[in-house]
Amino acid sequence: MENRATRDTRTKTKTAKADRTRRSTFGDRGDSLAAIGKDLKRYAGILGGLVLVLWAIELVDWLVFAGSLDRLGIRPRTAGGLVGIPLHPFLHLGFTHLALNTIGILLFGGLVLVRDPRDFWTAVLLGTLVGGAGVWLVGRPSIHIGASGVVFALFGYLLLTGWFDRKPGAVLLSITVLLFWGSALFGLSPLQVGVSWEAHLFGFLAGGLTAWLRARRKQPS
Repeated sequence: MENRATRDTRTKTKTAKADRTRRSTFGDRGDSLAAIGKDLKRYAGILGGLVLVLWAIELVDWLVFAGSLDRLGIRPRTAGGLVGIPLHPFLHLGFTHLALNTIGILLFGGLVLVRDPRDFWTAVLLGTLVGGAGVWLVGRPSIHIGASGVVFALFGYLLLTGWFDRKPGAVLLSITVLLFWGSALFGLSPLQVGVSWEAHLFGFLAGGLTAWLRARRKQPS
């Protein structure tokens, strides 16, 4: 039979183990929350830095160049217009134009960053280069500027990732984006006046390409 000392020792041992388990559990939770907070700060820094660059360029264009930098935008099917492919997202037709695109970048960009920073940069890059190349090839004779193509690349990624990924979380994300911001699809219409619907369309397609590339990357080998 166990004496009282033995029972007390075993009780203390169990209590100590329980305390260690409890501390480990709360410690893991604390580490997870700290990691999430660190990631969110990093994402905020990325978006804030990008927006800061866009506003700084527009301010310099307004104060120093009187808007003449806008001539560096995409001019379809002209040799001189090729320079606009990488530059057009950084040029805007005034601060109202830039403010509207800033909202889109913060909203859709934030959602994509939370899902996967790699997909964010891929969408931005493809929205700029692939979207810009599409505008150069088939766009109307005009100067096409603005980050709306990048905004639509991020939007297209969010809307189509559920279709390509087929995972419940991705499908839910796409449905949520469609329900809340599906009206943005009207921006793809050629009936839009005063906007580069071509940039919207090719940016959207670039976002779909990003979603497809992600699905391919995540497929088991």
